Amino acid sequence: MARKIVVTSGKGGVGKSTICANLGVYLSRLGFRVLLMDADIGLNNLDVIMGMDKKVLFDITDVVSGKCRVRQALLQDQNYPSLYLLPSAHTYSSSKITGEHVKNVIDTIDHSFDYILIDCPAGVEAGFHRAVYAATEAIVVVTPHLSSIRDADKVVGLLGEYKIESKGIVINRMRGDLLLSGEMIDIESIVKAMGITLLGVIPEDDAMGKMSADGRIMTDCESARAFTLLAENVHNGSKKIYDCTYKYRGLIGYMKRNIKKHV
Repeated sequence: MARKIVVTSGKGGVGKSTICANLGVYLSRLGFRVLLMDADIGLNNLDVIMGMDKKVLFDITDVVSGKCRVRQALLQDQNYPSLYLLPSAHTYSSSKITGEHVKNVIDTIDHSFDYILIDCPAGVEAGFHRAVYAATEAIVVVTPHLSSIRDADKVVGLLGEYKIESKGIVINRMRGDLLLSGEMIDIESIVKAMGITLLGVIPEDDAMGKMSADGRIMTDCESARAFTLLAENVHNGSKKIYDCTYKYRGLIGYMKRNIKKHV
């Protein structure tokens, strides 16, 4: 049976879908069979991030309504054969899809995968509960900003209402230059505020924005190493965290920090 992990955040715009997509890619690169499920009905974009939006014939609403079988709706990634996407609907009344529906779909195919990553809608309304209902693990994405940390903390509290066996956080968009200068909330403070396990730290990386725009995963950028460590931590339970500050240390690093500060 697959490990069923919901990727959530509370606050929108923190890079949750991008984290979900990249984690799926890097788990598949480790040799695992991975399914990405977009549970953001009506506002979905995981198919766009994966560059599969023009290939969608059926989606999760077609599966639930009986228009097609689950396997007919799955899209296989052309670069990573063990990675699949179950897309969501662009226009549909999300109230017609319940957590029970999502769970039934997952139960039908979970024997075919090692991991099922569920991309959760932003907020804590019905969409959140629909996505979390089918999961047994949760990854909470947070950025080093007070509003994001506050909203993510609310999500952690709500996860306690479900049968979530383990919870962890991923800190996204961390800037090493601002960390060293004391201008950004540090990792230890975020982990202490959240009170759950740190799974990974992803640096601020322009290539990530390019990925979202182009619909392709970047595997030769700064964040690639961070996602490799994240995938290993999720699978092995290891605690190897990417150091966002390494290129800003020493004399050359000091110069880079000053240049970036004035750009």
